[in-house]
Amino acid sequence: MFNLFKRKTEKEKLEEQYEKCLKESYRLSTINRTDSDLKIAEANKILEQIEKLK
Repeated sequence: MFNLFKRKTEKEKLEEQYEKCLKESYRLSTINRTDSDLKIAEANKILEQIEKLK
């Protein structure tokens, strides 16, 4: 309840995007492997941004 108005940090936003890309990649892996690989590449770029923030 107290975190209702707490803003997310840039790192938290990037971590959410990273998780979303990984989930989407897993879902696509059963449908289209090429699209899945593209999502993994996108997730890796986000991971690099997260590491730069540390």
